[in-house]
Amino acid sequence: MATPITMPRQGQSVETCIFGQWYKNVGDEIKEGDLLFSYETDKASFEEESKTEGILLATFFEEGDEVPVLVNVAVIGEKGESVKEFLPGQVQKEKTTETVITEEKISEKENIEDVPVKTNGRIKISPLALKMAQSANIDTSSLSGSGPNGRIIARDVEAASKKPAPSKKEKIEELISGDDFEIKPVTNMRKLIAKAMHNSLQNSAQLTHHMSADVRKLLDFREKVKIAMKKRELRVNVTLNSMICLCVVRALKKHPDVNSHFLGETIKTFNKVHLGIAVDTRNGLMVPTVKNADDLPIVELARQIEDLRMKSISRKINPDLLLNDSASFSVSNLEGFGVEMFTPVINLPQVAILGVNTIIHRPVEVSKGVIGFVPYIGLSLTYDHRALDGGPATMFLASVKKEIENFDQTL
Repeated sequence: MATPITMPRQGQSVETCIFGQWYKNVGDEIKEGDLLFSYETDKASFEEESKTEGILLATFFEEGDEVPVLVNVAVIGEKGESVKEFLPGQVQKEKTTETVITEEKISEKENIEDVPVKTNGRIKISPLALKMAQSANIDTSSLSGSGPNGRIIARDVEAASKKPAPSKKEKIEELISGDDFEIKPVTNMRKLIAKAMHNSLQNSAQLTHHMSADVRKLLDFREKVKIAMKKRELRVNVTLNSMICLCVVRALKKHPDVNSHFLGETIKTFNKVHLGIAVDTRNGLMVPTVKNADDLPIVELARQIEDLRMKSISRKINPDLLLNDSASFSVSNLEGFGVEMFTPVINLPQVAILGVNTIIHRPVEVSKGVIGFVPYIGLSLTYDHRALDGGPATMFLASVKKEIENFDQTL
């Protein structure tokens, strides 16, 4: 029996997804657990695994198409089974157009979305692209298709609606290309990140204070963790980042004004700490949230941070945890990359973000007349001056420093 494959709903706030790529072709044998396709929400990228077995009979969307959640994107079944009943809502004959899908072109070996919608009997265009073109009043005859067999798909219409016609000079420059460069399209994820970062810097008054903290006690505790794990007395790897996050949580409880959202006319101050943790993935930066981090002991905090990191990397994170307003404060740790100082960008509407830098040994008077080299970690606090003044921001940063230098924790 044929089974439809739908676009998953990743979180209650997600209504549509951008289709990525197919990992299987129509006619391929599919086993349970096989990767079928990738897709993106406005916050993360994901891959969908097959939950059934059979032959991939048809696919209805291509790369770049915007697909509503829970809509059929493909059909898996036995060879020769009909797929017409599973066609998504866009693939329908509309009274207001001359759109026709000819049944004789639908076969068990053919991608249903490759069956072109014919306008005026000639142009090959996908149903979604046709709908978008009609809404934007774009002449489809002027478009060049980037889909299979030159078919016009959604991204072609989107590009035409946003990009002005190239000038004569631009056309000439386009023709002059060499072997010393490569032009790649900007990914949907990169576009989303770029938009968020630009919006943050354009719509807030950001500045950064820098401070450093003696991390000898953190490093001593880290050695205890390594020994406990080696003896199998501890199964959770409590990292330096986890310890710093605990210090941040403690400092936020003492400085609630930093644990806030700036909403223009009002400021929302949280009683609980929902900590955003920046995670670098091959699909771009993600900042999942550890909810109620102030309720967690060090080992459980470390476990949840690692769990969110792995889910972000494997594209299995709940998108609701990636929303900027899901976290009340964020931490971006570049210590492991050797970065000595940087300026993190705030995830609006949060009012601040802490950047963690690499450890540098500095000469310090360890006892009277005796100079020694002590490990110091850099801390960079970017805050929104609309919500926080320099004094309170510096006091919070000093509190994080104090928590690090006086770190007292047991396993």
